[in-house]
Amino acid sequence: MEEKITSMLEHMAKSQHKLADILEAKRFIVAHMAEMVGQIPDKDPSFGDINPLMEHSLDVAKGIATYLNNLADLEDALVDNITPIMNMMKETPSYE
Repeated sequence: MEEKITSMLEHMAKSQHKLADILEAKRFIVAHMAEMVGQIPDKDPSFGDINPLMEHSLDVAKGIATYLNNLADLEDALVDNITPIMNMMKETPSYE
């Protein structure tokens, strides 16, 4: 039984690590986009029409929101995966 639990934990750890790698890549993109927006001057940016600037700013905000939602999803996945294992470990007596 302990071998099955260990195997399941190893598999979950690998999949969670892959998810974390994906989120790290998204974090880099979102941080870079936010940095670019932060460099836009507050007054008289002289970009011509304001609509493209507004659209790009909205895209950055959406990117940040998506990243944060993905972090929340990762946290939920960790809880969903670890809770049954922890319950099984509590129920299974240890033979050490």
